[in-house]
Amino acid sequence: MAATDRPQLTLITPPAFDLEIFPGQLSAVLDAVEIACLRLTLATKDEDSVLRAADTCRQLAHARDVAIVIDTHLRLVERLGLDGVHLPDGARNVRKARKDLGADAIVGAFCGSTRHEGLSAGEAGADYVAFGPLGNTPLGAGTRAEHDLFAWWSEMIEVPVIAEGALTRDLIEHFAPVTDFFALGEEIWHHDDPVAALKALIAPLG
Repeated sequence: MAATDRPQLTLITPPAFDLEIFPGQLSAVLDAVEIACLRLTLATKDEDSVLRAADTCRQLAHARDVAIVIDTHLRLVERLGLDGVHLPDGARNVRKARKDLGADAIVGAFCGSTRHEGLSAGEAGADYVAFGPLGNTPLGAGTRAEHDLFAWWSEMIEVPVIAEGALTRDLIEHFAPVTDFFALGEEIWHHDDPVAALKALIAPLG
């Protein structure tokens, strides 16, 4: 696969992390592997914790010319100087996000394994749609996004598509010809060496 054709990478943060430790891990990954976008996905509802984590990650990402989007928290995008928002609930809020954030912001939507939801998100103004999971996971409905969905999308639809969820090296090799991005996070952060784990996973990309 030519370098120009290889899928790009979105890096997903853990849902919770130690601000004494994680910035070093994140910096190491960003310096070792070319990342197109960092997605901040925080489980906490504590505003101060979100603000501190987002501020730290934004500084690290922007210092390396990496875009950063935040999961769900539309109202924090401009306040924190982020590049956009990732909406986990399909097309539902895409139009509002686009209106609120303007034409230049990144607005993405996770659409599960549903072609119709992806099409609706694209029509509403999403910059990308994400389908998943690709692998076996108990999270969400557990319905896997199949290869045929990505193959159809990449042939018929111009809106970029992200493949994510329980990725393995074999899945990355299998889906690489039919996706624009892979989103990886939980697959690497539980390893002692996230950089090595990520490099092993994406080895099929060349």
